[in-house]
Amino acid sequence: MAEMVTRAAGIECIAMKGSANGASREREFRRRLLVWYGANARELPWRKDRDPYRVWLSEIMLQQTRVAAVIEHYHEFLRRFPTAQKLAAAREASVLAAWSGLGYYRRARMLHAAARVIARERGGKFPQTAKEWQDLPGIGRYTSAAIASIAFGEPVAVVDGNVERVLQRVTGSRLAGEKIWSEAERLLDRARPGDFNQAMMELGATVCTPRAPQCLTCPVVGLCATRGEMAGLAKPARQKKREIHYALDLRGGSVLLVQRPRDASLMAGMWELPEIPAPGDHAKPVLTVRHSITVTDYTVRVWRREFSRDAAGERVVLDRLPRVALTGLARKILRKAEMVLSRAEVN
Repeated sequence: MAEMVTRAAGIECIAMKGSANGASREREFRRRLLVWYGANARELPWRKDRDPYRVWLSEIMLQQTRVAAVIEHYHEFLRRFPTAQKLAAAREASVLAAWSGLGYYRRARMLHAAARVIARERGGKFPQTAKEWQDLPGIGRYTSAAIASIAFGEPVAVVDGNVERVLQRVTGSRLAGEKIWSEAERLLDRARPGDFNQAMMELGATVCTPRAPQCLTCPVVGLCATRGEMAGLAKPARQKKREIHYALDLRGGSVLLVQRPRDASLMAGMWELPEIPAPGDHAKPVLTVRHSITVTDYTVRVWRREFSRDAAGERVVLDRLPRVALTGLARKILRKAEMVLSRAEVN
């Protein structure tokens, strides 16, 4: 097997020529990736040990949420619910309040339901295989594989958006569905499955990024078929823009909140400020915030209003707000209004 050795940004790269041995390439890929991960992995709180509860919690929180946004919530959630038993014993409203700001609240409800299964039906014992984890509420193929490989060392591959992108670029093929899972299983380091899976996700999150991948610092660039962006990839959906308006009725140390319907498709049962029609042009909002949900970018304007005593909703004293299951947007507005920290406008 002929090898051509080149260098990129101080990293030795190997490009195989001629009748390259596939097994050798795979071994080299694993070796390089794990060496890189050992030296460059981000220090994240859930990586400090392999406690299954903490691994599970982190994987649920990280679904559709950036790492930077998760860390603070992760610490606070563990402070309130340090074990699966404590989580199982909590009221749903308390769990949703601790989750507030992370969005996609169905994740919190399923996490709570699964904790109850573990505490009440499994005697507090965690599943140890991916197949067993999938029997719990809210646990799918990716999450079960991630927990089982990281916490229990089961040799099972994971595929998330980061891993899918890495595999497509490395192979130069638009793999999808079962084909990409098969490719992930084929490449998996079966001696260190948890580290390998985290290394693949880390590579996609920090180096092999969706746009402008950092190929010169990639540990496996010499084994990559594309060495950069694949041509013809679908462009991300353009953000839709929308303006919405909310009322801030703040009097006597309390604020008026309304509860979303229990059967709402989004954020069911959560509390928020009353939404109102856009006031006239002559009025000025007390504050404006930006808020994005999936592909919609909201400009949110908040207006001072005083509602009658029989208005729909509930007046909540400011000291209770940290324990209320607020929507992420409501919490953002109230924090910007400094209602929790400052009472300057209350009286």
